[in-house]
Amino acid sequence: MVRRMEQNEARTTTEPAKALALISGGLDSALATALLIRQDIEVEGVFFSSPFCQCNRKGGCQAIDMAKALNIKLKMITKDEEYIEVVRRPKHGYGKGMNPCIDCRIFMLKRAKEYAKKIGASFLVTGEVLGERPMSQHRRALEVIERESGLKGLILRPLSARLLPETKVEKNLVDRNKLLDISGRSRKRQIELAEEFKITGYACPAGGCLLTDKNFARRLKDLFKTKEKITMRDVELLKVGRHFRYGPSKIIVGRNEEENTKLLSLKRKSDHYFEVPECGSPITVLQDNGSEETIRLAASLTSYYSDCESDPCPVTYGKTKLDHTINAPKISEEQVNRLRI
Repeated sequence: MVRRMEQNEARTTTEPAKALALISGGLDSALATALLIRQDIEVEGVFFSSPFCQCNRKGGCQAIDMAKALNIKLKMITKDEEYIEVVRRPKHGYGKGMNPCIDCRIFMLKRAKEYAKKIGASFLVTGEVLGERPMSQHRRALEVIERESGLKGLILRPLSARLLPETKVEKNLVDRNKLLDISGRSRKRQIELAEEFKITGYACPAGGCLLTDKNFARRLKDLFKTKEKITMRDVELLKVGRHFRYGPSKIIVGRNEEENTKLLSLKRKSDHYFEVPECGSPITVLQDNGSEETIRLAASLTSYYSDCESDPCPVTYGKTKLDHTINAPKISEEQVNRLRI
Protein backbone atom coordinates (compact mmCIF):
# COMPACT_ATOMS: atom_id res chain seq x y z
CA MET A 1 0.00 0.00 0.00
CA VAL A 2 2.33 2.78 1.16
CA ARG A 3 5.66 3.01 2.94
CA ARG A 4 5.77 5.85 5.44
CA MET A 5 8.31 8.47 4.39
CA GLU A 6 11.14 9.37 6.74
CA GLN A 7 10.37 12.57 8.59
CA ASN A 8 11.83 15.80 7.25
CA GLU A 9 13.10 18.57 9.46
CA ALA A 10 10.57 19.93 11.95
CA ARG A 11 8.45 22.95 11.13
CA THR A 12 9.65 26.31 12.34
CA THR A 13 6.51 26.84 14.39
CA THR A 14 6.37 25.32 17.85
CA GLU A 15 2.59 25.08 17.79
CA PRO A 16 1.51 21.40 17.73
CA ALA A 17 -0.51 20.41 14.69
CA LYS A 18 -3.03 17.63 14.25
CA ALA A 19 -5.10 17.08 11.13
CA LEU A 20 -8.15 15.02 10.26
CA ALA A 21 -7.96 13.65 6.71
CA LEU A 22 -10.92 12.47 4.67
CA ILE A 23 -9.80 9.04 3.46
CA SER A 24 -11.60 7.44 0.53
CA GLY A 25 -9.26 4.54 -0.14
CA GLY A 26 -8.33 6.26 -3.40
CA LEU A 27 -4.99 7.68 -4.49
CA ASP A 28 -5.63 11.41 -4.03
CA SER A 29 -6.58 11.23 -0.35
CA ALA A 30 -3.65 8.89 0.36
CA LEU A 31 -1.21 11.31 -1.28
CA ALA A 32 -2.67 14.31 0.56
CA THR A 33 -2.22 12.47 3.86
CA ALA A 34 1.31 11.32 3.02
CA LEU A 35 2.36 14.89 2.19
CA LEU A 36 1.39 16.00 5.70
CA ILE A 37 3.01 13.00 7.36
CA ARG A 38 6.20 14.04 5.56
CA GLN A 39 5.92 17.40 7.37
CA ASP A 40 5.79 15.61 10.72
CA ILE A 41 2.13 16.48 11.26
CA GLU A 42 -0.03 14.06 13.22
CA VAL A 43 -2.91 12.85 11.06
CA GLU A 44 -6.02 10.81 11.80
CA GLY A 45 -8.40 9.67 9.08
CA VAL A 46 -12.15 9.52 8.64
CA PHE A 47 -13.94 7.38 6.07
CA PHE A 48 -17.57 7.99 5.07
CA SER A 49 -19.34 4.82 4.00
CA SER A 50 -22.08 5.63 1.48
CA PRO A 51 -25.07 3.47 0.54
CA PHE A 52 -24.47 4.72 -3.02
CA CYS A 53 -20.84 3.61 -3.34
CA GLN A 54 -20.22 0.91 -5.95
CA CYS A 55 -16.81 0.22 -4.44
CA ASN A 56 -18.48 -1.01 -1.26
CA ARG A 57 -20.30 -3.59 -3.38
CA LYS A 58 -16.95 -4.89 -4.62
CA GLY A 59 -15.46 -5.34 -1.18
CA GLY A 60 -14.91 -1.81 0.05
CA CYS A 61 -12.68 1.07 -0.95
CA GLN A 62 -9.64 -0.29 0.92
CA ALA A 63 -9.83 2.71 3.25
CA ILE A 64 -8.99 0.55 6.27
CA ASP A 65 -5.97 -1.01 4.55
CA MET A 66 -4.83 2.40 3.33
CA ALA A 67 -5.04 3.87 6.83
CA LYS A 68 -3.03 0.97 8.22
CA ALA A 69 -0.36 1.44 5.56
CA LEU A 70 -0.22 5.18 6.29
CA ASN A 71 0.02 4.28 9.99
CA ILE A 72 -2.92 6.48 11.00
CA LYS A 73 -6.06 5.88 13.02
CA LEU A 74 -9.29 5.69 11.04
CA LYS A 75 -12.83 6.60 12.09
CA MET A 76 -15.68 5.01 10.10
CA ILE A 77 -18.85 7.09 9.68
CA THR A 78 -21.94 5.85 7.84
CA LYS A 79 -23.95 8.20 5.66
CA ASP A 80 -27.42 7.49 7.00
CA GLU A 81 -31.04 8.50 6.36
CA GLU A 82 -30.09 12.14 6.93
CA TYR A 83 -27.78 11.89 3.94
CA ILE A 84 -30.54 10.30 1.84
CA GLU A 85 -32.57 13.46 2.44
CA VAL A 86 -29.61 15.52 1.22
CA VAL A 87 -29.69 13.47 -1.98
CA ARG A 88 -33.44 13.96 -2.29
CA ARG A 89 -33.34 17.75 -1.93
CA PRO A 90 -29.84 19.08 -2.67
CA LYS A 91 -29.46 22.81 -2.27
CA HIS A 92 -26.86 23.00 -5.02
CA GLY A 93 -28.47 20.60 -7.48
CA TYR A 94 -27.30 17.47 -9.25
CA GLY A 95 -24.56 16.53 -11.68
CA LYS A 96 -25.36 14.42 -14.74
CA GLY A 97 -27.23 11.88 -12.66
CA MET A 98 -28.62 12.15 -9.14
CA ASN A 99 -25.22 13.07 -7.72
CA PRO A 100 -25.39 16.13 -5.42
CA CYS A 101 -21.61 16.47 -5.27
CA ILE A 102 -21.43 19.89 -3.62
CA ASP A 103 -24.04 19.07 -0.99
CA CYS A 104 -22.34 15.72 -0.40
CA ARG A 105 -19.00 17.38 0.35
CA ILE A 106 -20.66 19.87 2.69
CA PHE A 107 -22.43 17.03 4.51
CA MET A 108 -19.21 15.06 5.00
CA LEU A 109 -17.17 18.07 6.07
CA LYS A 110 -19.76 19.11 8.65
CA ARG A 111 -19.68 15.62 10.14
CA ALA A 112 -15.89 15.55 9.95
CA LYS A 113 -15.75 18.93 11.67
CA GLU A 114 -17.67 17.50 14.64
CA TYR A 115 -15.28 14.58 14.91
CA ALA A 116 -12.23 16.83 14.52
CA LYS A 117 -13.31 18.74 17.65
CA LYS A 118 -13.50 15.48 19.60
CA ILE A 119 -9.95 14.45 18.72
CA GLY A 120 -8.41 17.91 18.91
CA ALA A 121 -7.60 18.25 15.22
CA SER A 122 -6.82 21.83 14.13
CA PHE A 123 -7.84 21.44 10.48
CA LEU A 124 -9.20 19.09 7.84
CA VAL A 125 -7.40 17.61 4.85
CA THR A 126 -8.90 16.41 1.57
CA GLY A 127 -7.50 14.90 -1.60
CA GLU A 128 -9.42 17.32 -3.82
CA VAL A 129 -7.64 18.44 -6.98
CA LEU A 130 -8.55 21.73 -8.64
CA GLY A 131 -10.46 21.01 -11.86
CA GLU A 132 -10.46 17.22 -11.46
CA ARG A 133 -14.23 16.89 -11.03
CA PRO A 134 -16.43 19.28 -13.02
CA MET A 135 -19.16 19.89 -10.44
CA SER A 136 -17.43 20.07 -7.08
CA GLN A 137 -13.74 20.82 -7.65
CA HIS A 138 -13.67 24.15 -9.46
CA ARG A 139 -12.76 27.31 -7.55
CA ARG A 140 -16.26 28.59 -6.89
CA ALA A 141 -17.49 25.19 -5.71
CA LEU A 142 -14.54 24.82 -3.34
CA GLU A 143 -15.31 28.24 -1.88
CA VAL A 144 -19.00 27.38 -1.42
CA ILE A 145 -18.15 24.05 0.22
CA GLU A 146 -15.69 25.69 2.59
CA ARG A 147 -18.08 28.48 3.55
CA GLU A 148 -21.20 26.35 4.05
CA SER A 149 -19.40 23.68 6.03
CA GLY A 150 -18.23 26.39 8.46
CA LEU A 151 -14.58 25.63 7.76
CA LYS A 152 -13.38 28.74 5.97
CA GLY A 153 -9.58 28.70 5.96
CA LEU A 154 -9.46 25.37 7.80
CA ILE A 155 -9.59 22.93 4.86
CA LEU A 156 -6.22 22.06 3.39
CA ARG A 157 -6.04 20.57 -0.10
CA PRO A 158 -2.35 19.60 -0.31
CA LEU A 159 -2.42 18.43 -3.94
CA SER A 160 -3.58 21.84 -5.26
CA ALA A 161 -2.75 24.15 -2.33
CA ARG A 162 -0.27 26.34 -4.22
CA LEU A 163 -2.95 27.14 -6.83
CA LEU A 164 -5.44 28.21 -4.15
CA PRO A 165 -5.48 31.14 -1.71
CA GLU A 166 -3.23 30.61 1.30
CA THR A 167 -5.18 29.22 4.23
CA LYS A 168 -4.89 29.87 7.95
CA VAL A 169 -3.43 26.39 8.17
CA GLU A 170 -0.54 27.22 5.85
CA LYS A 171 0.18 30.47 7.65
CA ASN A 172 0.49 28.78 11.03
CA LEU A 173 0.94 25.02 10.83
CA VAL A 174 2.04 23.76 7.41
CA ASP A 175 4.88 24.64 5.04
CA ARG A 176 3.09 25.78 1.87
CA ASN A 177 6.27 25.35 -0.18
CA LYS A 178 6.12 21.61 0.39
CA LEU A 179 2.57 21.37 -0.96
CA LEU A 180 1.66 20.88 -4.62
CA ASP A 181 0.11 22.66 -7.61
CA ILE A 182 -1.73 19.84 -9.40
CA SER A 183 -4.79 20.70 -11.48
CA GLY A 184 -6.99 19.08 -14.11
CA ARG A 185 -8.20 15.56 -14.78
CA SER A 186 -4.91 13.97 -15.78
CA ARG A 187 -3.55 11.67 -13.08
CA LYS A 188 0.01 11.55 -14.41
CA ARG A 189 1.54 13.48 -11.52
CA GLN A 190 -0.43 11.54 -8.93
CA ILE A 191 0.75 8.24 -10.38
CA GLU A 192 4.35 9.48 -10.35
CA LEU A 193 3.93 10.51 -6.72
CA ALA A 194 2.40 7.13 -5.91
CA GLU A 195 5.63 5.52 -7.05
CA GLU A 196 7.68 7.96 -4.95
CA PHE A 197 5.58 7.28 -1.84
CA LYS A 198 5.34 3.54 -2.61
CA ILE A 199 1.53 3.75 -2.68
CA THR A 200 -0.23 0.77 -4.27
CA GLY A 201 -3.64 -0.90 -4.07
CA TYR A 202 -5.64 2.30 -4.15
CA ALA A 203 -9.25 2.13 -5.27
CA CYS A 204 -11.85 4.16 -7.17
CA PRO A 205 -9.49 6.08 -9.50
CA ALA A 206 -12.47 7.30 -11.55
CA GLY A 207 -15.05 7.46 -8.79
CA GLY A 208 -17.59 4.81 -7.83
CA CYS A 209 -20.82 6.62 -7.05
CA LEU A 210 -24.02 4.87 -8.11
CA LEU A 211 -25.76 8.24 -8.21
CA THR A 212 -23.94 8.96 -11.50
CA ASP A 213 -25.33 5.76 -13.06
CA LYS A 214 -28.31 6.49 -15.32
CA ASN A 215 -30.21 3.31 -14.51
CA PHE A 216 -29.75 3.62 -10.77
CA ALA A 217 -30.65 7.33 -10.88
CA ARG A 218 -33.89 6.45 -12.66
CA ARG A 219 -34.81 3.97 -9.92
CA LEU A 220 -33.97 6.47 -7.20
CA LYS A 221 -36.10 9.18 -8.82
CA ASP A 222 -39.00 6.74 -8.92
CA LEU A 223 -38.50 5.91 -5.23
CA PHE A 224 -38.44 9.59 -4.24
CA LYS A 225 -41.66 10.21 -6.20
CA THR A 226 -43.55 7.34 -4.62
CA LYS A 227 -42.28 7.17 -1.04
CA GLU A 228 -41.81 9.96 1.49
CA LYS A 229 -39.71 8.24 4.15
CA ILE A 230 -36.74 6.44 2.60
CA THR A 231 -34.74 3.91 4.62
CA MET A 232 -31.35 2.31 4.08
CA ARG A 233 -33.20 -0.92 3.23
CA ASP A 234 -35.01 0.88 0.41
CA VAL A 235 -31.70 2.04 -1.04
CA GLU A 236 -30.18 -1.45 -0.80
CA LEU A 237 -33.15 -2.85 -2.71
CA LEU A 238 -32.50 -0.40 -5.55
CA LYS A 239 -29.20 -2.19 -6.19
CA VAL A 240 -30.80 -5.61 -6.66
CA GLY A 241 -32.80 -7.14 -9.50
CA ARG A 242 -35.06 -5.78 -12.21
CA HIS A 243 -37.51 -3.11 -11.04
CA PHE A 244 -41.07 -2.54 -12.24
CA ARG A 245 -43.67 0.04 -11.31
CA TYR A 246 -47.43 -0.58 -11.45
CA GLY A 247 -49.30 2.33 -9.87
CA PRO A 248 -48.37 2.42 -6.17
CA SER A 249 -46.86 -1.07 -6.33
CA LYS A 250 -43.22 -1.96 -6.82
CA ILE A 251 -42.19 -5.36 -8.19
CA ILE A 252 -38.57 -6.53 -8.04
CA VAL A 253 -37.39 -9.62 -9.92
CA GLY A 254 -34.05 -11.25 -9.10
CA ARG A 255 -31.50 -11.95 -11.85
CA ASN A 256 -29.54 -14.79 -10.26
CA GLU A 257 -29.16 -16.87 -7.11
CA GLU A 258 -27.16 -14.19 -5.31
CA GLU A 259 -29.84 -11.56 -5.98
CA ASN A 260 -32.59 -14.00 -5.03
CA THR A 261 -30.95 -14.49 -1.64
CA LYS A 262 -30.50 -10.74 -1.22
CA LEU A 263 -34.14 -10.04 -2.06
CA LEU A 264 -35.34 -12.55 0.53
CA SER A 265 -33.12 -10.96 3.18
CA LEU A 266 -34.40 -7.44 2.39
CA LYS A 267 -38.13 -8.10 1.92
CA ARG A 268 -40.47 -6.93 4.64
CA LYS A 269 -42.90 -9.29 6.33
CA SER A 270 -45.77 -7.48 4.60
CA ASP A 271 -44.29 -8.07 1.11
CA HIS A 272 -45.35 -11.00 -1.06
CA TYR A 273 -42.70 -13.09 -2.74
CA PHE A 274 -42.99 -15.44 -5.71
CA GLU A 275 -41.14 -18.38 -7.27
CA VAL A 276 -41.72 -21.00 -9.94
CA PRO A 277 -41.10 -24.39 -8.25
CA GLU A 278 -38.89 -27.14 -9.65
CA CYS A 279 -37.19 -25.08 -12.36
CA GLY A 280 -34.75 -22.20 -12.68
CA SER A 281 -36.70 -19.27 -11.29
CA PRO A 282 -36.18 -15.77 -10.00
CA ILE A 283 -37.40 -14.65 -6.63
CA THR A 284 -39.90 -11.83 -7.14
CA VAL A 285 -40.90 -9.41 -4.40
CA LEU A 286 -44.14 -7.42 -4.50
CA GLN A 287 -44.13 -4.36 -2.28
CA ASP A 288 -46.97 -2.29 -0.83
CA ASN A 289 -50.01 -3.75 -2.58
CA GLY A 290 -51.36 -7.29 -2.39
CA SER A 291 -54.42 -6.87 -4.59
CA GLU A 292 -55.44 -9.73 -6.87
CA GLU A 293 -54.40 -7.69 -9.91
CA THR A 294 -50.88 -6.96 -8.69
CA ILE A 295 -50.39 -10.55 -7.47
CA ARG A 296 -51.24 -11.80 -10.96
CA LEU A 297 -48.88 -9.29 -12.53
CA ALA A 298 -46.00 -10.22 -10.20
CA ALA A 299 -46.66 -13.91 -10.90
CA SER A 300 -46.62 -13.28 -14.67
CA LEU A 301 -43.29 -11.46 -14.40
CA THR A 302 -41.91 -14.38 -12.38
CA SER A 303 -43.13 -16.77 -15.08
CA TYR A 304 -41.63 -14.61 -17.85
CA TYR A 305 -38.13 -14.64 -16.33
CA SER A 306 -38.20 -18.29 -15.24
CA ASP A 307 -37.09 -21.38 -17.18
CA CYS A 308 -40.64 -22.72 -17.10
CA GLU A 309 -41.60 -23.93 -20.59
CA SER A 310 -45.35 -24.16 -20.07
CA ASP A 311 -47.68 -21.20 -20.49
CA PRO A 312 -49.45 -20.52 -18.18
CA CYS A 313 -46.92 -21.51 -15.57
CA PRO A 314 -47.57 -22.53 -11.93
CA VAL A 315 -46.16 -19.86 -9.61
CA THR A 316 -46.10 -20.21 -5.83
CA TYR A 317 -46.33 -17.15 -3.59
CA GLY A 318 -46.96 -15.92 -0.07
CA LYS A 319 -45.72 -13.53 2.60
CA THR A 320 -43.84 -15.72 5.09
CA LYS A 321 -43.94 -18.93 3.06
CA LEU A 322 -44.94 -20.04 -0.43
CA ASP A 323 -48.36 -21.41 0.52
CA HIS A 324 -50.41 -20.23 -2.50
CA THR A 325 -50.26 -21.21 -6.17
CA ILE A 326 -51.45 -19.35 -9.24
CA ASN A 327 -51.31 -20.36 -12.90
CA ALA A 328 -49.76 -17.29 -14.46
CA PRO A 329 -49.50 -16.60 -18.19
CA LYS A 330 -46.17 -15.18 -19.31
CA ILE A 331 -46.28 -11.41 -19.66
CA SER A 332 -45.47 -9.96 -23.07
CA GLU A 333 -42.13 -8.28 -23.82
CA GLU A 334 -44.00 -5.08 -24.66
CA GLN A 335 -45.59 -5.04 -21.19
CA VAL A 336 -42.23 -5.77 -19.56
CA ASN A 337 -40.63 -2.78 -21.27
CA ARG A 338 -43.54 -0.52 -20.43
CA LEU A 339 -43.51 -1.40 -16.71
CA ARG A 340 -39.76 -1.48 -16.21
CA ILE A 341 -38.20 1.38 -14.28
